[in-house]
Amino acid sequence: MEAAIEIRDLVKRYDDVTAVDAISFKVNRGEVFGLLGPNGAGKTTTVECMLGLQEPDGGEVWVLGKAGGAQAKAIRAKIGVQLQTTGLLNQLRVREQMALFAGLFPSALPLDEVLEQVGLSEKAKTVTKVLSGGERQRLAVALAMLNDPELVFLDEPTTGLDPQARRSLWDVIRGLRARGKSVLLTTHYMEEAEQLCDRVAILDRGKIIELDPPTRLINKYFKETAIEFTAERSTNEGSLAALPGVEHIQLENGRTTLFSTDAPRTMAGLFELVAAQKLKFNDLIVRQATLEDVFLKLTGRRIR
Repeated sequence: MEAAIEIRDLVKRYDDVTAVDAISFKVNRGEVFGLLGPNGAGKTTTVECMLGLQEPDGGEVWVLGKAGGAQAKAIRAKIGVQLQTTGLLNQLRVREQMALFAGLFPSALPLDEVLEQVGLSEKAKTVTKVLSGGERQRLAVALAMLNDPELVFLDEPTTGLDPQARRSLWDVIRGLRARGKSVLLTTHYMEEAEQLCDRVAILDRGKIIELDPPTRLINKYFKETAIEFTAERSTNEGSLAALPGVEHIQLENGRTTLFSTDAPRTMAGLFELVAAQKLKFNDLIVRQATLEDVFLKLTGRRIR
């Protein structure tokens, strides 16, 4: 079976800035594929090239078996698109807007069913212009789902949502996958990518620096447990590195993370060090490594 999306050596430049730098990847049918990276990494530009909204400066784009930007019309009824700046008609009520968009397709899902899935049932009669930022974002996702598409593009879909609404939308995305849909998701939320994506491509400055399932990426770069804390005054890095089991240390903005192959011995040594140096630690947590740690290890910085 052909891939839902195939990108080969895609390049996009704006004057002397290379926004997308010869990236290649495939999105398999029925998977949630994540483009993960900070703002400016090239995620949205990549999506716009797939949709024919931007003309690539090099490479090839295949979507649902159709090549190039000219595929947009041929596949329009088979895809759903939520962009960061979806054009909404502010004077229409939410359900009216849904009905208008539904009329653009040969067939559409029941409006109330889609509104319920994105948590907007109570806002069906609300004029769009008074919706909050998060509610407008959920409406944009609802519009992307209306035509029951084979492939859904979601560009930073949970930006502006509160934690509860974000997790509700995660359930919607899981539901799409459960029904055999393919999803291309861009996000800068590490936890979101880790929870939702079958595979992720980590973008940084227009390049893919890693591509694999989240758990495989974490296991590739980290066999250790993370011990994270802040201290009221700085601790000698050499003393921390000498603790039993510590493989390496990350220091950022006053927060210290020790990666240990033997967390109990490291913790015991850490408490001895605290007592000996009369230190006071805050927010001490012990956790498994995450995609955030992978990105920090690869780039030297966190995604903000």
